[in-house]
Amino acid sequence: MYKVTKEIHFCYGHRLLHYEGKCRFLHGHNARVEIELASNVLDRRGMVMDFNEVKARLQDWIDSTLDHKMLLNRDDPALPILSSLKEPLLCLDRNPTAEVIAEMICDYAKEQGFPVTEVRFWETPTSFATFRPSSP
Repeated sequence: MYKVTKEIHFCYGHRLLHYEGKCRFLHGHNARVEIELASNVLDRRGMVMDFNEVKARLQDWIDSTLDHKMLLNRDDPALPILSSLKEPLLCLDRNPTAEVIAEMICDYAKEQGFPVTEVRFWETPTSFATFRPSSP
């Protein structure tokens, strides 16, 4: 089995509903995501997938969907205020935890045909969540 990993950085804001810690307040993070791809065979170039292709396709989606956006649960009472101020928002059906964001990125990569085996989402330099799809 061959594996390659592409790392992408972006910034986002969020807060968690029904949470007692600091993350109950609006705040931001400098995130790092690692997308691991795997294959039993290499392509004609000798690659699992070209790093530039991974970056081009996933970075564009991350930049347009997540980067410099406030990620909030649809039930967040701050949503109407931030929306009226035309702040860049992404509304989710769940709390925008590191686990949920890792799953979102993995789902998008799989939809694009990437052979994803794991997405590791670093919310801070010392804390990350991992999501592995049920089948690569």
